[in-house]
Amino acid sequence: MPNVAFLGLGVMGSPMAGWLQRKGHSVTVFNRTAAKAQRWCEQYGGQAAATPVAAVQGAEIVFSCVGDDPDLRAIALGAGGVIAAMRPGTIFVDHTTASADLAREIAAAGNARGVHCLDAPVSGGQAGAENGKLTVMVGGEAAPFATAEPVIRSFSHNVRLLGPAGSGQLTKMVNQIAIAGVVQGLAEALNFARKAGLDVATVIDTISKGAAQSWQMENRWKTMSDGKFDFGFAVEWMRKDLRICLQEARNNGAELPVAALVDQFYADVIGMGGKRWDTSSLIARLNRHEKG
Repeated sequence: MPNVAFLGLGVMGSPMAGWLQRKGHSVTVFNRTAAKAQRWCEQYGGQAAATPVAAVQGAEIVFSCVGDDPDLRAIALGAGGVIAAMRPGTIFVDHTTASADLAREIAAAGNARGVHCLDAPVSGGQAGAENGKLTVMVGGEAAPFATAEPVIRSFSHNVRLLGPAGSGQLTKMVNQIAIAGVVQGLAEALNFARKAGLDVATVIDTISKGAAQSWQMENRWKTMSDGKFDFGFAVEWMRKDLRICLQEARNNGAELPVAALVDQFYADVIGMGGKRWDTSSLIARLNRHEKG
């Protein structure tokens, strides 16, 4: 059971690190808010470190899950970054949803020091992290992936190596592009069904048995209809992910007209005060003139 470090104890990182501890790994954690790291230790055991560099001392695999490119760059490559502090032969596994360019930059910095780097963004949301059922999309080399995979499976049920450095991040972009279109389509369908005077529950029970079926439909139609949006990934984070998708599309020439439009719809939701609502809150935008 390799010793591991986990950097970043947000809504995803905290339960992911918890699963590593439950599975028998010796886990050292770091979080910018030290009190959160102490609470994690009280809940799961393990130990907390005062700095990222201190956390990775003696770790064979280092995990990170932070907010965005600037956070990841700081913790991996900045002053006091962990890549320079890790021993040759160790593995850095980053679960942040970030740009593919930064994933490649970190991999190059790691290669120069003999540190193996895997970009490994996740899908499944907070519930997936808490239940240990995440999907993990990995970019990097096969040998370190083979070493890290059984450890990653401590908090996931689907782990795939997609290609060289950056491939995990690119695959997560594909995931978010697909979700954006599906959620908007479901929002429009539910809004239309209600305005048409149909019994929405009966309609969904019928069409969910056919080609319209999706995870979003099965898991979110009822809460969307009820105007409840506290069940998953926050709108402000989805906008961050879509920004990354749209930037990559500008680089590779892909056209993302629907993703760009939905990104603007999410901006409207934020304008309604919904930055912490989950992504299914697109329907609130369609219903906004009916309130009161």
